Amino acid sequence: MPSTIDVEYYLVDAFTQSLFKGNPAAVCVLNQPLSAATMQAVAAEVNLSETAFVEHADGEGVRRLRWFTPTVEVPLCGHATLAAGHVLRSSGTSGPHRFSTASGLLTVHDEPDAAFRLDFPVDVCAHVEPRGDLLEALGVRDEDVSEALLGSINYILRVSSPSIVEALEPNFPKLGRIELGRDVLVLSVTSESPLPEEDVVSRVFAPWAGIDEDPVTGIAHTALGPYWIGELGRPEIRARQGGQRQGELRVRLVGDRVHLIGHAVTVARGVLTLPVAASPAPRSG
Repeated sequence: MPSTIDVEYYLVDAFTQSLFKGNPAAVCVLNQPLSAATMQAVAAEVNLSETAFVEHADGEGVRRLRWFTPTVEVPLCGHATLAAGHVLRSSGTSGPHRFSTASGLLTVHDEPDAAFRLDFPVDVCAHVEPRGDLLEALGVRDEDVSEALLGSINYILRVSSPSIVEALEPNFPKLGRIELGRDVLVLSVTSESPLPEEDVVSRVFAPWAGIDEDPVTGIAHTALGPYWIGELGRPEIRARQGGQRQGELRVRLVGDRVHLIGHAVTVARGVLTLPVAASPAPRSG
């Protein structure tokens, strides 16, 4: 019996057409299941905002997909799902790519312009009062805040100009101690953009999930997209996200689903050598 197994992995920049931009994700393609502890250890070793683990397709063409930050497993991730679709297409598997996840069945479609379209559930948000401790942790003045919204996994803070978004320098230890909601994963600070090539800008923070700032966040746009589509009265918006590192995507609202459209590029590929004892026996049936 071999003492180790090889797991193929890819480093992919998602929501960008250029290397070293967008949001990097690792994608591990599994020939046999791994334990959650092993997947978490790999994600900590890779130390990217998300590491995705993709299993082989079942008889109906559906693949199990899980996502881990360096510290926790998360129930939904956009950019690593896009990265997984990119890896499958690059390996010769045409879409649509269907994934069984903790958030239900998710689909990645191939777009004509070599982009990918993610079909995700909308995160419906309600208006809330902006929290003083939150504004203090972000360094935002109360008079610069237009409104605050809370969804099931998203918290949105709308501010009056892109310059405020760009200038943010959060106190991350303080921000990480604020509980915005029991299941909230990400905090978005956003504004309408005056530039002709984009409609909205945002930056996204999640220190309580082990990610101080995430460059381009799919799950944030399951709330930001529907919100701005309603505010701007457009069927589709063009969004830019990020601080020092940035990326772009387009967002459409289709009933109670949100379509996130973006590109991806492969940066590197390799093989992880893992101990056999760290992985469970393959599932039967």
